[in-house]
This record gives sequence, structure tokens and C-alpha cells, in this order.
Amino acid sequence: MTSRARLEKVLEELQRNPYYDKYAQKIAKLQQTSPEEFLQRVEQQEKKIHEKQEKREKAANFYQTEAKPALEPGTQTKETRLDSIMKVDMIKDKSKEEIIEIWNEYHKQKDCICGTMTPEQYDKMFARGKQYSTFLLPLPREQGYEFIMCQFYGSEVHMTPLLWYQTHKENAPECLTMIHYTELREDKGIILMCGDFDTKLLRVQEAQCLANELQLYYCNDHEHRLQLLEMFTNRPDEFKHMDLIAQLETISLELNNTETKR
Repeated sequence: MTSRARLEKVLEELQRNPYYDKYAQKIAKLQQTSPEEFLQRVEQQEKKIHEKQEKREKAANFYQTEAKPALEPGTQTKETRLDSIMKVDMIKDKSKEEIIEIWNEYHKQKDCICGTMTPEQYDKMFARGKQYSTFLLPLPREQGYEFIMCQFYGSEVHMTPLLWYQTHKENAPECLTMIHYTELREDKGIILMCGDFDTKLLRVQEAQCLANELQLYYCNDHEHRLQLLEMFTNRPDEFKHMDLIAQLETISLELNNTETKR
């Protein structure tokens, strides 16, 4: 396209803009004195607008998710067993430490997180999970924080972005699902955990961050965190989202101070 034809096309588009009349004189002056500069400025502005529109469209497409099928009244989700992913008979003679190593190695190359808990940690987490079955966790993002809703169900913890939860409630698609396997509890004294996450939404570090936050609230007896759990469940009108962010930043400071002392 020649410069003249391009210029005419740009002017045609500009005249459709509702703010054209306000800046018509300045546009005409720049067009007469330096048409190439005028064309360059308009194209740069159009490029920025186009980039912003692309970002909005990508975000919109990303959040256009479908709800999970609603559960029929009285039905229960079938609990996942350890033997569905591992040959349990082959690890019966292994020590606790060997099983932990095998478990970590097995999941190393998969899009998931994994870990182990003591029976005491598990009991505390899920006893508290019955008392406070739903909670919010702040996830650090480049532009601030995103709130993730977590729900306890049986020996599982389901997490979903708050936006999805507000749209689909209990049928919202998960961004992270943490399953706890208790089959080795009596013989080996360990609980195995595997967390599958949506790679379109979370990086492995972010999934691990959510798992760590969950333990800080549900496995520890920190007074302020317990108050936030209680307030979210029983006094939602008094609950403030910013308190979660402040608490997370406090945790980060605690961790940094610990690392400095070592």
C-alpha cells in the first residue's frame, strides 16, 4: 500500500472515532506539516490498542471454562486408592525413607506436585478441614495477587480460582487437586500426597506455594491464621481479603529471617 493510500485509510478510521472532532485541528495540522510522522504515530497507537485487545481476548477465552457435571443428590466421589497409581505390593518391604524417595522420583517428571505427611499432620489438617471446609488462599502474581478457593472433600483438597467459584460454585473446574493416600499410615507411618494442577493456570512453583499455604493454615496452631479461618467461616461480614495478603507477606518475612540466621 502506498503512503497516500495508507494515509487515507488511517484518516477514514480516525473519523469514525467519537473523539475525532475534539482533536481535528491538531490532526489536520500534523497531517499537513509531517504526514509521515502523523501516519507513524497513528500506527503506533493502533498497535498498542490491538495488543491490549489481544490480551483481553486471551484472558476471556482462558476463563470461558465449563462447569463440572453436577453430582446427583446422595452420590459420593469415589476415593482414589494408592494401588491405582503404584504397585503397592512392591513397596511393602521398603523403609519409610525408601518409599518417600520412590514417591518423589515417580512424580519428578510429571505435571504435578507431591509430598508426604505424618499421620498427626494429616489428622490435624482434615479435622480442621471439617471445621473450616472452605477457605481462600492468596496466590502471588506478577500484577498482584489472585485469590484461590480451596475446599476439603474426603481425603482430597480441591482448589479453584475465586472467579470460577463465583460462576460455578461447587462444580467449578479445579486448578489444583490434592489427593492424600492413607494406605501406608499404619505400617509405615506416612501419608502420601499428589497434587495435579492445570498447567494453563499454574506453574509448578505456584502449585507448591498453594500447598505450603494450605499447611500453614490447617496444620499449624498460629493464632492469627486460626482467627482468619474462623472469621471466614463464621463471620464473613468481618472478613477482609487484605488480611490474607498481609499474613502471607508476614510469612515471607519469617522465612527470610530464618534463612538469614542460618
